[in-house]
Amino acid sequence: MRSRLFSLVALSLLGGMPLLHAQGAALPASTTPPRLAAPKALQLPTMVERTLPNGLRLVIVEQHELPVVDAQLVIRTGTEADPAGKAGLATLTANMLDEGAGSRDALALAEEIGFLAVRLGTFAALEQSTVSLHSTRTTLDSAMALMADVVLRPTFPEKEFTRLKSERLTALLQEQDRGPAMADRAFSALVFGEAHPYGRSVNGTRESVEPMGLDEVKQFWRTYYRPNNATLVLVGDLSVNEAQALATAAFGGWERGTVPPVTYARAQAPASTSIHIVDKPKAAQSSFRIGTIGVPRRTADYYPLMVMNTALGGSFTSRLNNTLREVKGYTYGAGSSFSMRREAGPFTARAEVVSAKTDSALIEFMKELRGMRTPMPADELAKVKRYLRLGYADGFESTSDIASQVAGLVPTGLPLSTLGAFDAGIARVTAADVQRVAARYLDPTKLRIVIAGDRASIEPALKATKIAPVDVRDMRGRPVLVP
Repeated sequence: MRSRLFSLVALSLLGGMPLLHAQGAALPASTTPPRLAAPKALQLPTMVERTLPNGLRLVIVEQHELPVVDAQLVIRTGTEADPAGKAGLATLTANMLDEGAGSRDALALAEEIGFLAVRLGTFAALEQSTVSLHSTRTTLDSAMALMADVVLRPTFPEKEFTRLKSERLTALLQEQDRGPAMADRAFSALVFGEAHPYGRSVNGTRESVEPMGLDEVKQFWRTYYRPNNATLVLVGDLSVNEAQALATAAFGGWERGTVPPVTYARAQAPASTSIHIVDKPKAAQSSFRIGTIGVPRRTADYYPLMVMNTALGGSFTSRLNNTLREVKGYTYGAGSSFSMRREAGPFTARAEVVSAKTDSALIEFMKELRGMRTPMPADELAKVKRYLRLGYADGFESTSDIASQVAGLVPTGLPLSTLGAFDAGIARVTAADVQRVAARYLDPTKLRIVIAGDRASIEPALKATKIAPVDVRDMRGRPVLVP
């Protein structure tokens, strides 16, 4: 009897059946959903800026709740600076930094990280290269010295370079059998072109990585890893003066240098909509990437676009996810995003759809994109704005979160005050603002539609929709001749 009662209670908590009274009667069901409280203004911690004599910019945030510190060193150059034919160089350079530094080889470095119980990571993205550190306050001096070795004194061992390059080539080979990766690559190339940094993969290609040499990695590091091209963010249990002294001890001897600017031609948005199939024979699902060139992060339309995109595909209850997942059952999830970068990044709507419903899913995608151009109902607008304002605080819960938020401003050069302007910016958005940006940035007649899937089964149905001309491309967006 006890086990049965326990099961009934457990099921009731999981929503499987109503909870019972001791007498066996069901509790009355609630007919009123809980009401969300009005969002409260987010109080951000004070952010202090300093600059060392060598040009290294510091951003310091005191957080004394826990005895931990997070540091992020952001180099304002990433894969956009990869030379022609050398895509993947920036990411390989970042990967090599912690494969030996100072007097330690890769194994000794890993052992020191473990002994200090810190986290240290290196990576590169389109417009930045980053070294991150998480440490307790008691081990911070040693941890910062270790971080400085990784940034200033990497040894670039040949053996580790050969291993990392081999791993990269294996990963690139594996991408050729993964529908989502195939769609991502082709979409970027088709929207921006392979000559544009945004049109290339940050990991490069087999043709670019295979001939790459260690001297090229060293030269990239010497050129762009300079204090006058960097910002060090320090967040945690230390004062501003302590942080500045710590940064000076670790990075004060770093020599500034001349950093060449990175320039590239502006990409052109498509003049008409087209459908491109990337063939993955016998694929059980089709990977959709639909979009065009969007906006830079500095756009004056940032807040209306955030609201518009959240309603379209930026949350679980968005229109795209509700239609394609909840109503139609074509996918486990659908969404959309504006990747706002130093220059205009892509707008992308995406989903992984069961292959048999590829044409039906495309029709629904286009309906939702067109639907965003009509006035948004007041209740939906209020819900989306509340969702964004309530969720924004999640990005400032920990020292690591705060460091990431500040570091995210560095590539675009936005001021620190940007972080505190979000709540008021979203609150000001009106239905007219949303309709205006949807009309401007979501034009269903000027889209690149990339679908990685089984061409033999999906191509006839896609052509039958008459939405746009259909052709076949490879992973790099290049035309494929088909019988």
